[in-house]
Amino acid sequence: MQGNTVNTQAVRDIRVIGGNNPLFLLSFMNKAYLLMGGNIGNREKNLARAITLLNENCGTVVAHSSIYETAAWGNTDQQDFLNEAILLETQLSAEHLMSSLLQVEEIMGRKRNEKFGPRTIDLDILLFNDEVHHTAHIKIPHPELPNRRFALAPLAEIAENRVHPVLKKTIAELLIETTDKLPVKKWGVSY
Repeated sequence: MQGNTVNTQAVRDIRVIGGNNPLFLLSFMNKAYLLMGGNIGNREKNLARAITLLNENCGTVVAHSSIYETAAWGNTDQQDFLNEAILLETQLSAEHLMSSLLQVEEIMGRKRNEKFGPRTIDLDILLFNDEVHHTAHIKIPHPELPNRRFALAPLAEIAENRVHPVLKKTIAELLIETTDKLPVKKWGVSY
């Protein structure tokens, strides 16, 4: 797995604008809001391990929500999930980040046997800067974000005023307006 791969063209473009000032370069890190979740094994430990792997391979986790517990969504005949939103600063493009997230899931033993099935870890990009992507490989903003309380609640904790780039509403507004009634409760433990 390639860790912290630098988009050299982006760095060259930034250097033209900002010279070699390292503070200027830091201000152009991509900001990715991710949702982590899982319901197999030691769920809390898996979230912590995912953060370690993200820091080692994708960028720097600079903020995280509390951990939330929710019933399974889609396929409800399985153990409850623990979910946590994080803000990752990265030099990776959205496409490269998605590939890296899939590799982290694989390292952690994720098996894609059934849609909405049980998993050790699931890593989703909810928002990436203010970008919009719609390809076979990546969909940003996450198309189901407005419909999933289990994603909106932790995301609102770290990004309540962030504006959805398509819907033009804040995360707090989307949380209030969502029709998803699935209960979401704080797990009570945050590391």
